[in-house]
Amino acid sequence: MSVLQNLPLASQHPVAVAAQPLCLEMCSWKVPAGFPSPAADHSQKRIDLNEHLIRNKEATFLFRVKGDSMVGAGIYEGDTLLVDRSVEPKHNSVVLAVINGEFTVKRLYRRGGVVKLVAENPLYPPRVIKPDEELSVWGVVTFNLHKLS
Repeated sequence: MSVLQNLPLASQHPVAVAAQPLCLEMCSWKVPAGFPSPAADHSQKRIDLNEHLIRNKEATFLFRVKGDSMVGAGIYEGDTLLVDRSVEPKHNSVVLAVINGEFTVKRLYRRGGVVKLVAENPLYPPRVIKPDEELSVWGVVTFNLHKLS
């Protein structure tokens, strides 16, 4: 059973990434968005998705998305985010933040002494962090696992 199958939709707690390699066949050519290649049955090598998705296994966790505030960034309800706690959050990073004890995924704005969390949906205004509020960036979102249809 995969880690993703055990992850509830509104997970408020991190789930560690499984240590077992997940290897899939990797084709040696790029796939056009037009007509299929006649060589599609010939794969080149196997790759471990952990090597491509995870830089620091001990600091990488999975979170399931709830809500629609980040749809402009391609993050939808039910998506699974890989969050790396070892990556330094920078201006414009998509981060998993904790504000006043609650998790939220937003784009980090940090310029000229102003810190705010910005949604990627015009229905949600930016959240300017006031001096009396507690904000910590829990980690940086490195990948979004999004199922198509």
